[in-house]
Amino acid sequence: MKNAIKKIVDAVIPPQNWIVAVSFIGGIFIGLAFLVLYISNAPSYLSDKPESCINCHVMTPQFITWRNSSHARVATCNDCHVPQDNIIRKLYFKSSDGLRHSFIFTFRLEPQVIQIKEAGKKVVQENCIRCHRNLIEETQLIKVSTPKFQHSENKLCWDCHRETPHGRVNSLASTPYARVPKLNPILPEWLSKFFEKEKN
Repeated sequence: MKNAIKKIVDAVIPPQNWIVAVSFIGGIFIGLAFLVLYISNAPSYLSDKPESCINCHVMTPQFITWRNSSHARVATCNDCHVPQDNIIRKLYFKSSDGLRHSFIFTFRLEPQVIQIKEAGKKVVQENCIRCHRNLIEETQLIKVSTPKFQHSENKLCWDCHRETPHGRVNSLASTPYARVPKLNPILPEWLSKFFEKEKN
């Protein structure tokens, strides 16, 4: 066992004449990683604060329409869009969905009209039923009052409740004059003051 660990350590540690260069380059990469985490406000995603969703400005219409809905008084984004049945599933879903979002928004691959994915639909449907189970009977989950529209496994709550809770969010320009909370500045306050002095 000791020999195996020694072999791994020997393979990882660079030769003596390369230690300074490797340490310098490693420090640059670690510094860049921390800078990216800071600029992207990554720690905010560990919370359930809805403002985290507008770190990416393309989510502003969804945030504004939620904030002006009745759901804003009782539910956050994560209450509806993240599984609530167990902590492992919740953290896995939140991290995998968050990584996908960060990739898409960083490389500007988002569509003009943002659509929920299949995995997200399943989670939102579960959470609709979880929160509203005391308001609905099992028969209402199975069928709609008019015989023309029979519920099946792929019928979703928002097929009927279309305006809940986001209203009609048609594009990135759905709420052009909405006031949203400002994002935290990227530069620390002392550095901002320094640059302001230099300008004057």
